[in-house]
Amino acid sequence: MPAAALKPKPLPMQSTAKRPVLLDLPYDPVEKRPLPPGRPREWYVSHNRRLKAMRLAIALLDSGVYVPNQARNETIRSAAEMIGVHPPSDTTCHMVRALMRYTR
Repeated sequence: MPAAALKPKPLPMQSTAKRPVLLDLPYDPVEKRPLPPGRPREWYVSHNRRLKAMRLAIALLDSGVYVPNQARNETIRSAAEMIGVHPPSDTTCHMVRALMRYTR
């Protein structure tokens, strides 16, 4: 009989982690790496815009704005000021609302 058959199968809600995972630790951002060279300029612009939109969407969700129609451009720009990034363009604001819409 294989060794895997001797182990009891975990319940669907039971963790299979070898050690406990602490979720209440403060967030430590991942070390930034340089972007890959040799791509067209438009790729870098859209990449940075997507990252900024994601940061803003997370800040809005943390502040209690859960629905895209609550996130007007002024609300998004005030969230940008709160987290310390440059005010987003109308295109980035539209992208933030799209991210909030598709994550529901």
